[in-house]
Amino acid sequence: MARHKPHPTTATKGSHRIWLTGATSGIGAALARRLLAEGHRVALSGRREEALRAVAGEADHALLVPVDVTRREAMAEAAQRIDTAFDGLDMAILNAGTCEYLEGGRVDAPLVERVFAANLFGAVNGIEAALPLLHRAREQGSRPLLAATSSASAFFAMPRAEAYGASKAALSYFMESLRLDLAHQGIDVSVIHPGFVKTPLTERNDFPMPMAVSAEKAATLIIEGLAARRRDIHFPRRLTWSIKLLGALPLSARIAIGKRLVRRDDSADRDTPESRQ
Repeated sequence: MARHKPHPTTATKGSHRIWLTGATSGIGAALARRLLAEGHRVALSGRREEALRAVAGEADHALLVPVDVTRREAMAEAAQRIDTAFDGLDMAILNAGTCEYLEGGRVDAPLVERVFAANLFGAVNGIEAALPLLHRAREQGSRPLLAATSSASAFFAMPRAEAYGASKAALSYFMESLRLDLAHQGIDVSVIHPGFVKTPLTERNDFPMPMAVSAEKAATLIIEGLAARRRDIHFPRRLTWSIKLLGALPLSARIAIGKRLVRRDDSADRDTPESRQ
C-alpha cells in the first residue's frame, strides 16, 4: 500500500503517527474523523476497506489498512505496512471489539470464544504488533502511548454479560499489568472505559442505556483523556463512578444487586432439563 503524505493545510495541526483499529463505525469512526481533522497521520484499520474509505473521506494523510484483528499474522503484516509508511508509531488505539450476550444462564462456548477473540485477543494481537513501532518512536524522542478500549462493564458483573464483561475485564487487567512492565521503557498506557455510547452495536441492545452519549461526544472525551495521558479514561463520570462503587461493594451486596437486574424470561425458565422430560 502506498504511503500517504500529510495534507499541507492540515499537517501543522497535529504531528502524531497513530494506528486506530475498529475505525469503521461507532466510537472508532468518530475518533478517526477527529484525529484526521487535527492533521495526525492515522492508519485506519477495520475489516472492510470500503467502510474505511468512507470514514477517511478526502484525507490523504489517512493510511487505509484493512485487517481482521483476530488474525495474529495479519496484524503483524498490517504493522509492517504501517511501519513502512510512518517509520514508527506515537500512539496505538486498539478500539476494535464486539458484543454478544448469553441468555437465561445458558452457556454458548462458541459465542464466548468469538467475543474473547475480538475483544481480548484482537487487542493482544494489536499490542504485540504495535509495540516495536512504539519503541521505535521512543528511540526517536517521542513519548509513545498505548491505549485500548475496554468497558465500564469491567467494573461490575452483570447478567447476560458473562462473555462481554469478562473479555473487557480481562483486557483491563492485561493493560494495567502491562503498564507496570512498560513504565520504565518510556511507553505510557491508557485504558478507556466507556459507559453507554450510541453506536450501531448498542442499537441492538434491548434494555435501557442510562446516560448514553453520542459517539462524537465519546471521541471528544477520549481524545482529551489521551492528550492528558490519563491512565483510566472513563465516562460519563456520573455513571462510571456509580458502577465502580458497585464493584467495590462486598460480594453479598454485589450479588443481591446483580440478581435484581436479571430479566424474568418465561421461555428461558421453561427451557430446563426437567421441563423437557
